[in-house]
Amino acid sequence: MKVSIITATYNSASSIKTAIDSVLSQTYKDIEHLIIDGASSDDTVALVEAYNDPRIQVISAPDKGIYDALNKGVVAATGEIIGFVHSDDLLAAPTVLEEVVTQIKNGADGVYGDLLYVEKENTNKVVRYWKSRPFYKKLLSRGWMPAHPTLYLKKEVYKKHGHFSLDYHIAADYDLMLRIFSDENLEFTYFPSVITKMRVGGASNRSIKSLIVKSKEDYKVLRKNKVNFPVKVLAYKNLSKISQFIKKQ
Repeated sequence: MKVSIITATYNSASSIKTAIDSVLSQTYKDIEHLIIDGASSDDTVALVEAYNDPRIQVISAPDKGIYDALNKGVVAATGEIIGFVHSDDLLAAPTVLEEVVTQIKNGADGVYGDLLYVEKENTNKVVRYWKSRPFYKKLLSRGWMPAHPTLYLKKEVYKKHGHFSLDYHIAADYDLMLRIFSDENLEFTYFPSVITKMRVGGASNRSIKSLIVKSKEDYKVLRKNKVNFPVKVLAYKNLSKISQFIKKQ
């Protein structure tokens, strides 16, 4: 089974090599790495093209933001499995994709795991540990979701449930995951290990203002997806993150 890894970039020259290296160093070799660039003005595209690796494809053109870029990647992907490694992120170990493929072959439609938030300059320094858990549907009403960068899905899931909505600037991944995890015909497997390292400072966690915008969008997502008691669910969702700052390993 081929795995398509999608990375959206825009002026990402300072971090893109770390992301690419973590993908190319995987023990599982049947992969393609799609770099969806938003017409960067720095050296991002040149750095990517310098790899001269047939597994890497670059699409560079103006876009409408990260979710538009991710949608372009999903459409272009030729793999049976799709995952994302954002330009500031990296896969936590060389065996991650091998483990993901094993779980998909065992019958899962989606696989997810744990995520580490790490310092920007020192990716070995853990700031926050997002430990997930096995899925059951009642978790949705408690504001639970897996960390999106750790989620790998069959491409068929996107064909069934659609792509990221451009109505949201930060919460389109939450919207998509609510649609997917509400589907009782899909099977999800929790892989209890760290899949992704994410540098702090992303769109949803870089400032108090961003957190407020995200909460407002999350509320709209809950209403749109007809989740009961959206204010209560949103409170659970935000409070659940406190423990992530306490447990760091």
